[in-house]
Amino acid sequence: MPKQKHSKRYRQAVANLPTDLLDANEAVKLTRESATAKFDESIEIHLATHADPRHADQQLREVVSLPHSLGDVVRILVFAEGDAARIATEAGADYVVDDEMLDRIQGGWTDWEVSLATPDQMPKVGRLGRVLGPRGLMPNPRNNTVVLPNNLESAINSARQGRLEIRMDRHANLHARIGKRSFTEEQLLNNLAAVYETITRAKPEGVKGQFVKTASLCSAMGPSFKVNLPSLENLTVSD
Repeated sequence: MPKQKHSKRYRQAVANLPTDLLDANEAVKLTRESATAKFDESIEIHLATHADPRHADQQLREVVSLPHSLGDVVRILVFAEGDAARIATEAGADYVVDDEMLDRIQGGWTDWEVSLATPDQMPKVGRLGRVLGPRGLMPNPRNNTVVLPNNLESAINSARQGRLEIRMDRHANLHARIGKRSFTEEQLLNNLAAVYETITRAKPEGVKGQFVKTASLCSAMGPSFKVNLPSLENLTVSD
């Protein structure tokens, strides 16, 4: 396989950059400074873990509520009927499922980002598992997307503000966007703290000992910076 050739811009960005472990604050600062593309690059955290995803009790799939939205348009679909459907509509849901929309979903339509459902709708939602599951759109009590009618408004507002789903890949790695180059360092650190805290708190039961092996930060088109794990553990979300 031929060796990948990096652009002149990339080679300039990595020249004389540190290759040792960095404090999280310094890593965020350098990642922003090295994001020199002409568009607003995403800033990402990549974690290697000691998990073995071949075992069900070592897999991880979590939802993070970010303090600062990623700036993306988030379309919300709600499975609800009666008063719950009215609450969802008034709270600003983009779609509230009726029979016609149910048929569209069954036919493969998935043009939204977040699914919510009231508990009474789960038998109906369950029949759509083959469509929703592979796309990460299946409501699940574990990630707070199955909610009681009186909690729909807050769930919709939370999803709109910044809801990030994280899944372990087949190589036991975790990847998450924490913002964009245009974010301040404080915003990026707050989002990073929320992501790392959620991941470490959700350590799979089957993983013994340390869960996270290594961590690195990078922009979409920039170099990668290795991050000192204790500095991540010490991060807290500030106001």
